[in-house]
This record gives sequence, structure tokens and C-alpha cells, in this order.
Amino acid sequence: MIKIVGVRFKKAGKIYYFDPAGLDIEVNQDVIVETARGLEFGHVVVGGKEISEEELVSPLKPIIRIATEEDKKVYNENKEKAKETFVLCQEKIKEHGLTMCLIDCEYTFDRNKLIFYFTAEGRIDFRELVKDLASIFKTRIELRQIGVRDEAKSIGGLGPCGRKLCCSAWLGDFQPVSIKMAKDQSLSLNPTKISGICGRLFCCLKYEHDVYAEALEKLPVVGALVQTSEGKGKVIEVNPLLEQVRVEFQDKTIRVYLKDDVQILKEPRRERNGEYIDAETMKELKRLED
Repeated sequence: MIKIVGVRFKKAGKIYYFDPAGLDIEVNQDVIVETARGLEFGHVVVGGKEISEEELVSPLKPIIRIATEEDKKVYNENKEKAKETFVLCQEKIKEHGLTMCLIDCEYTFDRNKLIFYFTAEGRIDFRELVKDLASIFKTRIELRQIGVRDEAKSIGGLGPCGRKLCCSAWLGDFQPVSIKMAKDQSLSLNPTKISGICGRLFCCLKYEHDVYAEALEKLPVVGALVQTSEGKGKVIEVNPLLEQVRVEFQDKTIRVYLKDDVQILKEPRRERNGEYIDAETMKELKRLED
């Protein structure tokens, strides 16, 4: 068994695992670690735990030391310096006439690298900009183009629910989200109602989907012919959380039944949420999944 600790470098960033290297490290401590980018200042979010060697995806790098007061001072100085650097880089982008939007910038702990994050519609030739910035800051420069989800995560904001965006508040990794998840939860397939400020599908569609999917497996699909105590009818609506179905009879009366009170006679050969969607709307919905 191998002992590991989990470290984050940003508030809601991805968790990376390191070898504690014999140090007595606890949750909420700050540490200095070596990464592919150089020395980094991180925050411990997962205390020491043991895993088997088979679970390791790649070799672990050791934690160099628990952060000292001097280390914390350097980290805060880097954050303040990055704010000034951000403004200067924006000016240089305008000078070079580049159609890119600068989102954030950061120094590695040892200041061996300065990383700028930006968004743009397509590919940008920023070679001259990199040369200009390198001559000013005298360090390695990296410009990294990010997507709209990462942009929202970096900037933050409020979602339609009134709470802070999940991605900027606590969500470490983006999980794949699909239109099927919205269908299974009987949500409106209007693109404006199921997309966030990033213009992509709500991340929260993923949270309860497994519960809905499991419940739907136990229910007849919309359009199914079922047998009830009042006779045969057609399912016109399902409620997976209450495990109920609405059944319409030939005389147009509608009754609600629990799933155990109906017997499936024939299922329709179509999707559970067989809602007609025009080609243009479907194209827009597919774009939300990207």
C-alpha cells in the first residue's frame, strides 16, 4: 500500500495526489510541491490515505515541504504581482491587435513561468506577443487558450438558481453532460432554459441523473399501453421521483397510478420522452453538449 495526500492549487480546482515523503501532513495545511510546471504552492484537501499500487495512474511526486510563513508571503506577493501583469498584458494584446480575451494570469511559485489564460473564436498567432512579454518579464511565457466552461469557472458568477456557479464554488472536474439527461428528467428542451452562463448544458443535470435513470427503468415509457384496475389505457406522463404514471383511457378520462398498480401490455417503439424537436433546435442542443 502507498500513502498519498490530495492537493489543490485553486479554490475549486482539480485534486492532484502526491507522496507525503514521510511528512506529517494534515488537511488544510499549505504545502510546496514540484509539478510539471515547476514549484507550486498548494492546499491539502485530502489527508493521508493508503491506496494500492494498481490504483496509481502515474508515478507520485513527493511533497517538498510544509509551507512556511515565508512561503505564504511569496505566494501572496505572486498573486499581487499577477494583477499588475494582467493589466499590462491586456495593453499589449491591444497593441498587437489580437482578437483574444484575457481571462486570468498566474506565476508559478518560483516565478520560472508566467501563464496567461485567454479565450478566442479560433486559432490566434500570438508568437510576437510572447516575445514582447518575455522581454518585459524576463521569464518563460505560456499562453493557454481555454474553453467557455473554464472561462466561467475562472470568472465566477451566479446561476439561474441564485447560488454561486458550481464550477467556481466547488466542482473540481467537469463531467460530460448530455441532452438525454435533460430528457430523462422531463425538462424543457428549450436551449435557453437548460444552459448556463457558459452557453453549455447545466452541470447540475448530471447530479441526479443516475437516480432518474434508475427510476425510469422501473416505469413504463410514455405511449405504452397498460392494464389498470379500471381497464386498458395509454401512459401520457411519468413521474420517476414519485414512481407514478398518468394514464389516459378511451373516454379521455385521466387517472394517476403507482407503478405497481399498472401492467405493461405493449411499449411503443420510440424514445421515452418522444418530444418532436425541429432540426434547428436539435442542432442548437447538440452544440450545448460540446
